[in-house]
Amino acid sequence: MLKDKEKELVTGNPLLALGADVSFNMKRSLSGLSVLIASLSLAWWDEDVVFKNQARNEPKAQKRFINDTIRNDFHKRFLQRYIR
Repeated sequence: MLKDKEKELVTGNPLLALGADVSFNMKRSLSGLSVLIASLSLAWWDEDVVFKNQARNEPKAQKRFINDTIRNDFHKRFLQRYIR
């Protein structure tokens, strides 16, 4: 009766459920080990974030001043966007 209750309690908790044939005390000791193994096999916490590979201090592109309307940076970007 007591072992049936222990089995029911252990199998009812998905965090402790390892198998029905292991005793309650064995399950408690194995559950910590299984949690450790599961945590080692999991991915890093920042693997699925959007901004993972960005540097903190990226060098900003310096704006160049060219006194020519055809060769300046704005005109080059305009041609790349709309004329290509």
